[in-house]
Amino acid sequence: MSHASEPAGTAQYVLTLDCPDSPGLVHEISGVLLAHGADIIDNRQFSDRLHLQAIAGGPEPDGRFFMRLHFSAPAGEERLARLRADFEPLATRHDMRWELRAHGAKRRVLIMVSKFEHCLNDLLFRTRTGELPVEVVAVVSNHLDHQRLAEWQGIPFFHVPVTAATKPTAEARLLELVEKFDVELVVLARYMQVLSDDLTRRLDGKAINIHHSFLPSFKGAKPYHQAYARGVKTVGATAHYVNSELDEGPIISQQVIEVDHTFGPDDLVAAGRDSECKALSNAVRWHCEGRVIVQGNRTIVLR
Repeated sequence: MSHASEPAGTAQYVLTLDCPDSPGLVHEISGVLLAHGADIIDNRQFSDRLHLQAIAGGPEPDGRFFMRLHFSAPAGEERLARLRADFEPLATRHDMRWELRAHGAKRRVLIMVSKFEHCLNDLLFRTRTGELPVEVVAVVSNHLDHQRLAEWQGIPFFHVPVTAATKPTAEARLLELVEKFDVELVVLARYMQVLSDDLTRRLDGKAINIHHSFLPSFKGAKPYHQAYARGVKTVGATAHYVNSELDEGPIISQQVIEVDHTFGPDDLVAAGRDSECKALSNAVRWHCEGRVIVQGNRTIVLR
């Protein structure tokens, strides 16, 4: 919905939350908003009633409730502060994780890249056209290949080379930049270095990675050539949060493209690039719009 359609003196906000499920939750939440003159524009909610632990033979878990509310309310920092203060007791009572932000607020993003530039190019284009609600505040690379691209777009570029001996120093430099630029999300746009366990813990829930979906079937060099030799019928990519398990963090977005025997290795690489760009841009957009909630090893994406 366009901001131009909002009545004078109002603003739009997004409330994202999750908590143990219980009767009357939606009524309580909407009641607090109504008391502040809010008008709900869009609501996405999900009650997780799948007893995953019971299926595995353990004790039956409680259900969990997830919600993303897009609403308008009287504008002003003081009014927003009062809304937050009045919502806090409800959140505490229900043991909620919650976030309330202005709708359309841009998240401060740092992009990491190595040699392959397609995901970096795609993210910068989508940012420039307004498709992604982000502000790219820095580009970090272990190579110099994309310095001119970043600087042409007016984005600070930082060359941070990485070797086995310098990895701790390089990761410390990255954390310095995250703090300096007040970064809210780190995006690994085909950054071909494995992050240490300590760094992944520091960036928990705040770093997104992309990889082709041939893992673990086709590891090592030239995975698309390996895939061609095996006659694959799909090419895909997975965007996920970074954790200490290589390429196994909670999945946010996946893309699959059908291929056939007419696709040579170069054709598979091209299809793979397209799937990587789309999966990564979707993951970044959904995260920055407050649509992604992590639940254990998986995510709930309230699209």
